[in-house]
Amino acid sequence: MHSTVWSYEDFCRILDDFPSLKREVNGKRLVYLDNAASTLKSKSVIEKMTDFYLNHYSNIHRAVHTLASEATVAYEEAREKVAKFLNARPEEVVFTSGTTMGINFLVNSFIRSGILNQEDTVLLSQVEHHANLVPWVRLSKFHGFRVEYIKADEKGVITNEAILETKNLNPKVISITGQSNVTGQEMPLQLLRETFKSSIFIVDGAQLVPHKKIDVKKLDVDFLVFSGHKMLAPTGIGVLYGKKELLEKIEPFLYGGEMIDKVTFEDVSFNVLPYKFEAGTQHIAGAVGLGYTIDYLEKIGFEKIEKHIEELSGYLLEKMANLDFVEIYGPFDSSHKSLVSFNVKGVHPHDVSHILDENFAVATRSGHHCAQPLMSVLARGSKIDFPNSTVRASVYFYNTKEDIDILIEGLKYIKRWFE
Repeated sequence: MHSTVWSYEDFCRILDDFPSLKREVNGKRLVYLDNAASTLKSKSVIEKMTDFYLNHYSNIHRAVHTLASEATVAYEEAREKVAKFLNARPEEVVFTSGTTMGINFLVNSFIRSGILNQEDTVLLSQVEHHANLVPWVRLSKFHGFRVEYIKADEKGVITNEAILETKNLNPKVISITGQSNVTGQEMPLQLLRETFKSSIFIVDGAQLVPHKKIDVKKLDVDFLVFSGHKMLAPTGIGVLYGKKELLEKIEPFLYGGEMIDKVTFEDVSFNVLPYKFEAGTQHIAGAVGLGYTIDYLEKIGFEKIEKHIEELSGYLLEKMANLDFVEIYGPFDSSHKSLVSFNVKGVHPHDVSHILDENFAVATRSGHHCAQPLMSVLARGSKIDFPNSTVRASVYFYNTKEDIDILIEGLKYIKRWFE
């Protein structure tokens, strides 16, 4: 296993909770290195969700019968677990369908509320996922605000110097990923907060939150969005954290039932936080499942999870760097976490990913990773015939160094095969 975090017995118990890791694919043990796209699901969490669906499910908040009461309690307990996990207040936690919905929520609500106007600037970085780029860019076309970027270097790295160069832009909003889903770089969020003290500070935590405990008060973020499915929880559930005083100021993005206080034929008044932003019937079981997942991660120990992933990240980067036929993107230091994007010289990423799966049962992801603008940056600095996409291998706490060794063996095989 080669881990300094868990004993062999403890790690075996963790593996037992993820049956697909014992699957054989094309006659070999599955090596799942596609965690940045979505993590596997815990059998124990699924069993708890099954019990909720079978024995306690009902719509929430709208009835006084037993099932409705039990479902409401489970849903609100999940909110409290998320709040404690982030060091926030329950009324500052809004359930969404995921990171993409959270960002769209904020852009539209800022415009409707008059927070973002024609003369304002929104600052992003050049490494953003489309979820944190497309909404800002498209709506800027209709509403006139400017979108500027912190520039990445030829390896896709955001340096401290590049951040400071944008200080004079005085952005109304800065919205940035906490960790790039392509380069693996963990962003210097403290520096960003200190540099843009008067800006509304939004963090896309889709890649960061599953790997690192975030204290929203200590970091002083105004808004944080993330998705449950990248941290063992079900798909279709996410979280928008927002400071209470800011949530109270902004107009909801979605209108409908549950989010209202009083409705007449002439106008509407809104419910209290956080229900003001949860229109319609929510993904109730998804939220409950996210709560169960946080229980599960806390029981394993988030500090241990973070340490194990850091060990694997360093090992993965070191092993990949020793392959002279591979081009790696992102920083070569401790800020490079949980994933490595790369290309094999002379081989298309899709072919690399396909051969790894077919011959070694290694699951990776190939493509532009919903970051096409970043691909154009990497292409400029590439020393190979850059195909506007990369292969990405990403780890989570149930992975091992042996998994990485199999990946490396597969890449060496690909080099020999294409020669």
